Amino acid sequence: MATSGFVLYLLSGFSVAILSVLFVSDFYGDNPEDQNRSSSPNSTLLHSSSYGSSTDTVWPELEFNWRLVLVTLIGFLGSACGTVGGVGGGGIFVPMLTLIVGFDTKSAAALSKCMIMGASVSSVWYNLRVPHPTKEVPILDYDLALLFQPMLMLGITIGVALSVVFPYWLITVLIIILFMGTSSRSFFKALEMWKEESIFKKEMVNQQGTVVNSRGELLIDAEYEPLIPREEKSQMQLLCFNLRWKRISVLLIVWVCFLVLQIIKNDVAVCSAWYWVLFCLQFPTALGVFGYESVRLYREQKKRMSTGNRESICEASIEWTAIHIAFCSLCGILGGTVGGLLGSGGGFILGPLLLEIGVIPQVASATATFVMMFSSSLSVVEFYLLKRFPIPYAVYLTSVSLCAGFWGQFLIRKMITILKRASLIVFILSGVIFASAITMGVVGIETSMEMIRNHEFMGFLNFCSSQ
Repeated sequence: MATSGFVLYLLSGFSVAILSVLFVSDFYGDNPEDQNRSSSPNSTLLHSSSYGSSTDTVWPELEFNWRLVLVTLIGFLGSACGTVGGVGGGGIFVPMLTLIVGFDTKSAAALSKCMIMGASVSSVWYNLRVPHPTKEVPILDYDLALLFQPMLMLGITIGVALSVVFPYWLITVLIIILFMGTSSRSFFKALEMWKEESIFKKEMVNQQGTVVNSRGELLIDAEYEPLIPREEKSQMQLLCFNLRWKRISVLLIVWVCFLVLQIIKNDVAVCSAWYWVLFCLQFPTALGVFGYESVRLYREQKKRMSTGNRESICEASIEWTAIHIAFCSLCGILGGTVGGLLGSGGGFILGPLLLEIGVIPQVASATATFVMMFSSSLSVVEFYLLKRFPIPYAVYLTSVSLCAGFWGQFLIRKMITILKRASLIVFILSGVIFASAITMGVVGIETSMEMIRNHEFMGFLNFCSSQ
């Protein structure tokens, strides 16, 4: 199974980085109890004295200048490409807001979630009004969304908690290893798809160029209508067809449960008994929805196998056996943990993961963006209640991302229709992840070197005393 290699790579990179911290912490830094632990959660990469202390809130005024123009341009392109690839673009937005505008890291991370949410909402709205490219089913795979969203959100919560403990340089190493790995794998996947599409197009040209009529005459470039023409639906009909309110209601319930638990947990003393009770309550919430969807898929798979029906239940080209369902659970938690740890959300893992299990690019992009809309909006509401971002900048950047998400989807869909190459989506996905690896990696290395020169503590931090 191709997904096993993908997850094995994530696990191996994660393990190597974890083990290496034991070596580095022996050579650099003092005991963390003897230092000022003002560096709070590493929920994003950028937090250092070089670009503003993570504890000092820096909110520049929203005014028209070259910085705003540059941020608008980068933000528009990043949102457009990020939503098309189904990865969001947080790895681009955080360095952009920190280095160009001058926001502190926490505020930049919060604003990046606003941008991801805006682009995701407009992309989902666009995708709800387009048909599935090959089947008479919704372009959003609700089965996969219900399977991965709870585990992804649970993993993000775990990852954010681990980001408090992990040293800064270790997060930088993880970013470089994981982002470069997923980017390379996605790029080679896109090349394979490009080659297959080229072969398919040549075969279609040969078939159209050698059609013979009833009298035995050779027809060149003959066009013919299919025996059963596909019914054309209006945009309103497509919207109603693509919406599955029962599935959406379940996803909303999970979203509300996580939001309520997070809000209550923020008002409770860290590491108190109630803190851990609220933290652990997220597990039955996520596992309950995942278990319900897993049992449904397993029973449906078993029913189809008994009748000789080999058609896939959802877009993924895998059989929903107990082992594969457990494997998807591990993928969801691992993807969310890595996303929460690196401050990038789960899109950078979920997008490539859906491609690995056989989902076609159009559906993988639409489904990943749909799931990302829930996770990013959850963060935005929480950050708003905590007053982590300036409202004027949030409104402006969200508006830019709203426009970018819609036009990005529109232009790419047009290009796919004209060129007949869905691999463009995978190339864009690979490019966004690679760009994020470069921007966050370069800044992370520079910051880590400064921490080494200052002889700052380079080992694991204490969870309770670091918040």
